[in-house]
Amino acid sequence: MMKMLLSCSLCLLLLLSCLSEPVESRTLNLNSCSVSVHTNELRKHYTDIRSNAIEGDSEIGVRLLDKSLMKQVQDGQKCCLLHLILRFYVERVFSNYASSQPQQQRHTSALANSFVSIRREIHKCHCQCVEDTQRKIDSVHAEFIKLEINQAANKAVGELDTVLEWLEGLVLKIRA
Repeated sequence: MMKMLLSCSLCLLLLLSCLSEPVESRTLNLNSCSVSVHTNELRKHYTDIRSNAIEGDSEIGVRLLDKSLMKQVQDGQKCCLLHLILRFYVERVFSNYASSQPQQQRHTSALANSFVSIRREIHKCHCQCVEDTQRKIDSVHAEFIKLEINQAANKAVGELDTVLEWLEGLVLKIRA
């Protein structure tokens, strides 16, 4: 009887482990520092708010985050650029992005909290920024402040795809 109960328990445990999705953590290697990021979680939350942000974007001709901005960054400046982008999103974008739908608010909050966590980890890296990298993020801020604040936040959320693609390109996949 005991063996059968143990056997059933093991089968149930095995079944549950097969059904649950593994948590995927990725490690960003930034110079001599590593930061853990759950890119799938970020992507999931972003996917759930993306269409709303894009639909609300009436400034089609304006681009805040050009892909070339991130592709042209020097290897030694990736830590700095990531730190500055996270700060931009946490301090200016998420705090001004509004949705009337509770589900969208939860996903936006989850993204913001994830960015805060990554930012906290990257702060330990002591990234050194050169003037060129600071100038790149200053150009993003300059375009942002040209727009009405809610419209600018909406546009920045709609362009998060660019940030997530860049992050995914920086990481090494690790199964946790």
